[in-house]
Amino acid sequence: MLAIAVICINLALIAYSIGVWSEKRSGQLKAKHLVYFAFGLLFDTVGTTFMKMLAEGPGLNLHGITGLVALLLMFFHTVWACFVLFKKQEKQIKQFHKFSLFVWCVWLIPYFIGVALSFIK
Repeated sequence: MLAIAVICINLALIAYSIGVWSEKRSGQLKAKHLVYFAFGLLFDTVGTTFMKMLAEGPGLNLHGITGLVALLLMFFHTVWACFVLFKKQEKQIKQFHKFSLFVWCVWLIPYFIGVALSFIK
């Protein structure tokens, strides 16, 4: 189960990074970016669920709190991307990458905390 969790979390990193950086490079939000955001969210949710099942000790720590915040932000980000694409407002489509980069940076915090914790145990 640990191997599946680690693979899923890393697939989330790959998918989300591709979505965020390809959106940034293209200069506007497109449907393909939304697909990468959704896969990143899916893989992160699955990986986090498996990690939570394996976790020992208190559930409320820095890693858990930042992970929950990041997961909620990813969810909101993906839903908001759907909304922006649906509304087809050019200004929002061209500026969405700023929000994407913010969410991606926040998501990296629990990712790297988790990596660091894996070396401690």
